[in-house]
Amino acid sequence: MKTDSDLIIVGGGLNGPALALAAADAGLTVTLIDREANPRQAGENPRAYALAHGSVNVLRATGVWSRTGDGQQPILGVRASDGRAGEGASPLALILDSGELEEGPFGAMVEDAVLRRALWETIDAAEGIEVITGVEISSQSTDGSRATVTLADGRTLSSALLVGADGGKSGVASRAKISRTGWRYRQMALVATISHERDHEGIAHQFFMPGGPLAILPLTGRRSAIVWSEAEGIAKHFASLDDPGFLAALRPRVGGFLGELSIEGARAAFPLALSLANRIVEPRLALVGEAAQSVHPIAGQGLNQGLRDVATLVEVIAEARRRGEDIGAADVLERHRRWRSFDRAALATATDAFVRLFSNDDPFLRAFRDLGMEAVTRVPGLRRAVMREAAGLSGDRPRLMQGLSA
Repeated sequence: MKTDSDLIIVGGGLNGPALALAAADAGLTVTLIDREANPRQAGENPRAYALAHGSVNVLRATGVWSRTGDGQQPILGVRASDGRAGEGASPLALILDSGELEEGPFGAMVEDAVLRRALWETIDAAEGIEVITGVEISSQSTDGSRATVTLADGRTLSSALLVGADGGKSGVASRAKISRTGWRYRQMALVATISHERDHEGIAHQFFMPGGPLAILPLTGRRSAIVWSEAEGIAKHFASLDDPGFLAALRPRVGGFLGELSIEGARAAFPLALSLANRIVEPRLALVGEAAQSVHPIAGQGLNQGLRDVATLVEVIAEARRRGEDIGAADVLERHRRWRSFDRAALATATDAFVRLFSNDDPFLRAFRDLGMEAVTRVPGLRRAVMREAAGLSGDRPRLMQGLSA
């Protein structure tokens, strides 16, 4: 039966537009739907993303990265250590230098507003993508030949494949009766942008505090993104403070290595949880990004995993199309599920273990993790393996993450 497009993608945040562009580049027609009237506008969103080298390759291949202009800050080094408010970082630390990688920096930091604008500018210039915004989906269905969605305004659209890129509370997943497994960590992340007196030198810092990790991530200029995980009750209190009060709580945790600090722009806070969709594919349906998995930001892998979902799915369905296969068929989508299954399980297990190991003040665990981080720093082979993993350069990478076309 005739379909309106090859793919219907629901969700105009970050992963949805990235998937639309990658699919269109592979010769597929796309309908991109978002409930917001103008998903191009980031609003006062202080989030920034630590994009691994492989994720930057995806954005470069789809034409997005060149549109971020001078809004990208290379990540040249990583330093992770234990810390306590007022005491500074432990002398035992994990220290990684991107100069040891042939491929260059570990990746880059980019702010939400910069990345969102670049994605939508690329969408607007692309062919083969129809955009529908400001309308809810009232129902969806799949059968042997197509996926169908009915919009609240009465329009009915069909495609060979329906993709949910609509976040952790995915309506696509909910309507398909896909359940989730996970738990809350009883932590919240406090997110802000700070300006500082001294240069960050492109180094991403992570302090493992008793209440949760504090990431200080380099942005353009003398600015850094703060992602501060703390116990819920304490985090809610800090979130309620005005900027001077928030800075008074933050300064002793950051220490003095950046000099004087000030808050720039809006702040945000959100609860932290692990949440995995129990199925990421069904006949004529797939989930990507937070619709598929949502993890703790301790390893900064949220958007990186979403872009890996995008790159994997596009490669699978583009290859299927070249073979003359039905891109929404169960056996085609099963290839995507198998490719992503180990990585999803490993990510969930690792981040959960890191949260439990590093979000405490147990003297034995502090000594264990301090010695472990120091050992990684001092053992070249182990250090190199950790660096390549951090840069998204290890494992069975899809073509887009290698900088190749799907």
